[in-house]
This record gives sequence, structure tokens and C-alpha cells, in this order.
Amino acid sequence: MNFEYRRHYARAWLWRFLGHDEKAFAEYLIVHRLQPDDLRSARHLACIAAEMKRHEVAERWFVECLRLAPDDADTHFNHGFVLEQAGRPRAAIRAFSEALRRKPALDRACYGMGLAHARLGEHAAAAAAFARSVELQPMHGEAYYLWGMACHHAGQTEQLENVVERLLAFDARSAARLVRDAGRLDDLGPLIPEMPF
Repeated sequence: MNFEYRRHYARAWLWRFLGHDEKAFAEYLIVHRLQPDDLRSARHLACIAAEMKRHEVAERWFVECLRLAPDDADTHFNHGFVLEQAGRPRAAIRAFSEALRRKPALDRACYGMGLAHARLGEHAAAAAAFARSVELQPMHGEAYYLWGMACHHAGQTEQLENVVERLLAFDARSAARLVRDAGRLDDLGPLIPEMPF
């Protein structure tokens, strides 16, 4: 590692630590120009851009990260997350699929895939993705809620009841919200215990 690389990397780290993301981004750009095969600087650039909601810039840097580490499941997930946030759900699904191909137990990739399918109105596929997400992360109340809503929109009424019952076991508040938002107070409301909320 040369001195210039270390100097700019230290500056980038310091600016990031101090919360000056624009200055940190500029320094990481210099670092990456000095060593174009430096995965760490590419990751920093992608993450900073994503946090600043500069989705196109973040996407370009995640593509660069994937060039440098094509088999990294977490990078595929992060790429998918940025694509979904940018309103490109079909591309996000492909990225999440690549993440899951490399790391099948990556529950957040299943969750992201569910969000992307739901955005496309593909509710049965969203329900399947959220079901896999809660299989991998059994205490994720929001994933259960979204699974239930996907079941509701897909017309999977029996499955929705099953989701409500499972959610009740650990998150009655989310179960109540699911029953209410799905418009199922008449038939599923009696399952919800009386609670002061």
C-alpha cells in the first residue's frame, strides 16, 4: 500500500466518522482511483451513496463491488436493496435471487424479494417470499404482517388465518393490525385478545 492511498483512506474514514459523508465520498473516490481493485473503497462508496439516497450512484458502485467480488451474497443483497428503493423491483428480484443462490439462508434477501414482488402486484409470489423469510427469521413481526397482507391480496384466506395465529404467539399488536388492515375483523377479530392499544 502506498502512502497516498493510506493518507486518503484515513481522511475518508475520519470524514465518515465525523458525519461528513460528501467529503468522505470524495476521499474514497480518490482511494479507488489510486487502487481500482480495492473492494473496501468501492463498498464504502456504494454504502455512502445508498445512505444519501443517490440510488443511481449507489447502483453503479454496487456493480463495481460485484465486479470485484462476484460471489459475495451480501453485496448482491445490497444491490437488490438499492434497486428496490430506486423503484426497479424486477431488477431487485434478480439481485435478491443471486444473493439467495449464494447464501440460501439470507432471510433479508427473501424479505426484499417479497417487497419487490408486492410492488409489482405479484402477491402470491410476495407471500411465498415472506413465508420463506419468516421460516428463516421466525420472530420477524413485520415480515409476518407483510406475509399476511400478501396472502390477503392474493386471495389466500386460509393462509392469512394461519399467519394471524402464528403472529399472535409473539406479537399480538401486529396480529391485530394485520386483521384490521386486511378487513377481517368480523371473522378473525375474535382471535385477537383484548388489549389496551
